[in-house]
Amino acid sequence: MTRIVKCSLLGSEAEGLEKAPYPGELGQRIYDNVSKDAWQQWLERLVMIINEYQLNSADLGNQLLIEQHLVGFLFQEGEFGQAPSGFSPAP
Repeated sequence: MTRIVKCSLLGSEAEGLEKAPYPGELGQRIYDNVSKDAWQQWLERLVMIINEYQLNSADLGNQLLIEQHLVGFLFQEGEFGQAPSGFSPAP
């Protein structure tokens, strides 16, 4: 049976995730409030952030920065969540 959530990013009801995609309380918050489509959009944004800022996802400091972007993107909280400054997609 499909689980429906009121998606914080899309602002409408949509199909929810099958399980929490992230550990801890933040993972539960994402599970409760983010749709599959919005999570896919986040994964695409994540690739852009890692590439633009040349982040190492194994580095704890970089993980914290990524988490700030995640919260900013999915929940519009904090000062992160926008595309990196000066980013322009390849033609």
